[in-house]
Amino acid sequence: MIEESLKEARERMDKAVSSVQKDFSHVRTGKATTALLDNIKVECYDQQMPLNQVASISTPEVRLLTVQPWDKTIIKNIEKAILKSDLGLNPINDGSIIRLNIPQLTGERRKELVKLVGRFGEEGKIAVRNIRRDVNDKMKNMEKNKQISEDELYRVQDETQKITDDAVAKIDELVKNKETEIMQV
Repeated sequence: MIEESLKEARERMDKAVSSVQKDFSHVRTGKATTALLDNIKVECYDQQMPLNQVASISTPEVRLLTVQPWDKTIIKNIEKAILKSDLGLNPINDGSIIRLNIPQLTGERRKELVKLVGRFGEEGKIAVRNIRRDVNDKMKNMEKNKQISEDELYRVQDETQKITDDAVAKIDELVKNKETEIMQV
């Protein structure tokens, strides 16, 4: 029971770290990456569909994304969806392909992105701490109900803290790397 709880905590904390990493992939750093367009939904065939399911997305150059729809009739819808997104990109439509130039980041925009990255990191750390609290509460209840000894409770709390520290360190490293990437581009 104790080992299962620790394993579950480790898995949940790893998912929190992965979630932070995924959030970071959507932060525009001045380099073209297909992940920037992951959250864009396109109106086509009477429904909302992810952009990557209706078009081929590539990065032929460092600051250029191309979107080539499989069905040319929806190119206007793709253009509208990109314009509606909060990415601040201006699509160039030549009738068969959409080009997205990724502009250089201004100093002010870089600072905003660093704050955003910090916020994502802090949200991830809060999630990790909440998982730690859940495990500790569960173990305290087990100790109170005489299912585990006081020594086992302290051992589990120590182990949970080590897992938490590892997850927080991973998030801190991700934040540091992303901030460096933003400021250097």
